[in-house]
Amino acid sequence: MTKKQTVNNQFSKYIKWFWITILGGTLAVVFLFLLASWGVFGALPSFEELENPEKNLATEVISIDGKTLGKYAKENRTPVKYKDLPDNLIKALVATEDERFYEHSGIDFKASARAVVKLGKDGGGSTITQQLAKLLFHGEGSKNIVERVLQKVKEYVIAIQLERQYTKQEILTMYLNKYDFLNLAVGIRSASRIYFGKEPKELTVPESAMLVGMLKNASLYNPLRREELVKDRRNVVLGQMYKNNFISKEQKDSLKLKDLGLDIHREGHSEGYATYFREYLRDFMKDWIKKNPKPDGTEYNIYRDGLKIYVTLDSRMQQYAEEAMQEHMANLQRAFFNEQKKNKTAPFYDLDSKQITTTVEQAMKRSNRWIRMRAAGASEKEIRASFEEKTKMNVFSWKGDIDTIMSPKDSILYYKHFLRAGLMSVEPQTGHVKAWVGGINYKHFQFDAVKQQKRQVGSTFKPFVYASAINQLQLSPCTKYPNTPYTIPKEKYGMPEDWTPKNSSSSYGGELTLKEALAGSVNVITAKLIDMVTPATVVRLAKSAGIKSEIPEVPAIALGSVDLSLFEMVGAYATFANKGLQVEPMMVLKIEDKNGTVLEQFIPSSKEVLSEESAYVVINLLEGVTQSGSGVRLRSKWGKYPDDIVTGYPYEFTNPIAGKTGTTQNQSDGWFMGIVPNLATGVWVGGEDRATHFAGIAKGQGASMALPIWALYYQKLYADSTLHVSKEEFEKPEELTIEIDCSKTSTNDGKESLEEVPEF
Repeated sequence: MTKKQTVNNQFSKYIKWFWITILGGTLAVVFLFLLASWGVFGALPSFEELENPEKNLATEVISIDGKTLGKYAKENRTPVKYKDLPDNLIKALVATEDERFYEHSGIDFKASARAVVKLGKDGGGSTITQQLAKLLFHGEGSKNIVERVLQKVKEYVIAIQLERQYTKQEILTMYLNKYDFLNLAVGIRSASRIYFGKEPKELTVPESAMLVGMLKNASLYNPLRREELVKDRRNVVLGQMYKNNFISKEQKDSLKLKDLGLDIHREGHSEGYATYFREYLRDFMKDWIKKNPKPDGTEYNIYRDGLKIYVTLDSRMQQYAEEAMQEHMANLQRAFFNEQKKNKTAPFYDLDSKQITTTVEQAMKRSNRWIRMRAAGASEKEIRASFEEKTKMNVFSWKGDIDTIMSPKDSILYYKHFLRAGLMSVEPQTGHVKAWVGGINYKHFQFDAVKQQKRQVGSTFKPFVYASAINQLQLSPCTKYPNTPYTIPKEKYGMPEDWTPKNSSSSYGGELTLKEALAGSVNVITAKLIDMVTPATVVRLAKSAGIKSEIPEVPAIALGSVDLSLFEMVGAYATFANKGLQVEPMMVLKIEDKNGTVLEQFIPSSKEVLSEESAYVVINLLEGVTQSGSGVRLRSKWGKYPDDIVTGYPYEFTNPIAGKTGTTQNQSDGWFMGIVPNLATGVWVGGEDRATHFAGIAKGQGASMALPIWALYYQKLYADSTLHVSKEEFEKPEELTIEIDCSKTSTNDGKESLEEVPEF
């Protein structure tokens, strides 16, 4: 064989092996893909799964003005549609993650080949579709090289299937809806709201670039931990947008200089607005879910099924209510702390050392620590010892949370120093609850002062006595009664002894009109009225107005000896503003599934409690409280006590306001119920324990503790012209037979304050 023939044979052999290698490798790859598509390396998603990929969708709570108040979620994800995504976000995503996204069918072979040649140094060459496949169906890649290769093959197969099943727009949307941006921000909508406080549609170019930059590795590029690194990554994205002609060089250069512009709005359950209401709503939904199964008989999952709960709360009113409470309570607490410096049994009054020990013991046994350790099998000795050990903890203060070292037992006493508060607003005509503030800080004080708590209501119960007398006896606000001690014999209502209440000011003499008596919260005249109509009549009216708690049929209820919730009181007071028609407070308007199908729509129930005339007369009486009685400081035009941090003078309201203050024994509870024609609001302030209170009536009365919150809240409401909170007169009945003009008969010229508690 010649040398030339030998060379030719060797060349033919090389050519043969070259083609065998190429074809064999190709066939091996094809066979590998076939095996993967047949499920040999693990099950692939079915057609149904591709059609409806598994999602954990957050249930969203939406206010009546269209704002998201909060969510219930396993993953805090609320999907958006492609039309809700800004163009700059899509361009940033494609430019950075997959430049040929619109050209390939799921796999970018050029990018994959480059990744193989460079051993992945410039990235793995995955397309957006492949990244979506990874997020949806197999998660993080294995560290084992063989398993990782097989996962990559499956990823390719799924990506191709996704491209066949969905449009490019749908794939982009699904990817952005699925990605976890950390800090409870799962999906682009949550990320946009949490990092920038806005909806995705409102994102600017640099904001979109930052979020796209996080897609490379959210743990690494976490803006709450590595702001400079995240800024550098954002600038890389801006560079990619310039490279792909989505922005100009001038835009790129100027935008790179900008800060991240973070506006953090955390969406954990203890953050945001209406936290106490959302906890109430969670329990409401548990009951609703049990009674309303899915069409297939299974139960809805509030954390995964993407329900939408439309509620009656107004996000603006809720915000103003929380702000008003925070402003006043921070000041009030400062005054309380100052007082406690001189109190040897702080924060308690009226308790001896043994009673204080018992109070702390009870708090220990109610605590999560005690319950958790008991469930884990710890002995009582071990549990008690743990309460004495100092440990690191984060505690509440009005200047912000404090990291400190404190024993759990000391922390109990620390928290008992804080006064608590609750506020609720209802629209009388619809029963819609507009604002619900259950406490001063949900993270640290989770007991709800609106619905869970019942406290003694004091003089705020008196209007029900007056309403019963007016409705039954047609009494006029001008009717006069002697301001003298009044005794109800024990035999009359089966009492253990005769009942002779005293005026809180111990002032007697002369005659007072009903309007003057209620304005001054005069006890002896209230006692006479309940005796005239009987306690049973008053209880029936209060129950009819919406109070569901047990009320004993005894004369003492006239002075507010009964424990009721703020929820009940506000709903009942709203009846007076709604012409005697009680509309049961409602919080939920409708519930939809993730597709927008209405599952249930709610309507309020109503009933007549008082005649329109009687209700108007009661309103007229309550107006007297803010004109010349214990609520007169709402009208103040001058700061009588500018150095006093409690009162918040002046308020200078000039519009009609019907209201009533309430202060219970030893100043344990301070109340103010205030009504304008289209909004009834109640406020309660007090300690967790009744022994936690101001020593004196000056700062401890309802007009000092609760009224300022109402006043600050309504100032904010009136400053917002979009809310239309009424400043008008209460509507008078066309036929009013009861005389309400006392100018000819009253001995009070309207200038003298009849407030029983002393001014300070």
